[in-house]
Amino acid sequence: MELLQQISDQLEKGDTVKVAELTSQAIEQKLDTRIILDNGLIAGMAVVGKKFKAHDIFLPDVLLAARAMYAGLDLLKPLMIEEGIPTIGKVVIGTVQGDLHDIGKNLVGIMLKGAGFEVIDLGNDVTPEKFIDTAITEQADVIGLSALLTTTMPTMKKVVELAKERGIHGKTRIIIGGAPLSSEYAGDIGADAYCFDGIKAVECVKGFVGIN
Repeated sequence: MELLQQISDQLEKGDTVKVAELTSQAIEQKLDTRIILDNGLIAGMAVVGKKFKAHDIFLPDVLLAARAMYAGLDLLKPLMIEEGIPTIGKVVIGTVQGDLHDIGKNLVGIMLKGAGFEVIDLGNDVTPEKFIDTAITEQADVIGLSALLTTTMPTMKKVVELAKERGIHGKTRIIIGGAPLSSEYAGDIGADAYCFDGIKAVECVKGFVGIN
């Protein structure tokens, strides 16, 4: 439908005002809320993600697109709650205790939201207990751990160990990301995957919840 394509196109351009106007029009025309979300907002962010992966656009472009996406999401959210529309999965993310870096983590959150996941962002300097308690309370599908400092990497292992103690290891998947990390390190600490960027994180999380 042309209106949904327009939402996608304007989101890709990062035009917050236009995305909000077009989303409002779609709501007024009584289009299905899920279709507006999937074929308008999520479709637009999917294009942004592909272009970012191919280095055709850069981080500022992604952030502008994300701001436009949130403008549309804010209008849809009350309808989604009212209609009981489920997200495709729930992810708890945060930067581990002792580490205050959050640009990479924020980008992962944007990409996951853009793919249709509910994201609970705990911020930075997050304790292992907070990650696990939140994952249990929210019944999260995945926990995403970020670190930029080598000195904070061992905290990731503590999160995995606590997940085992609390009985959610294997049921709630754990992914890690950050410049000093690797797939080998993920394997060493018992995490489910290492995701080097937001695109990879979306691919991993989709796989964990059974979406190709």
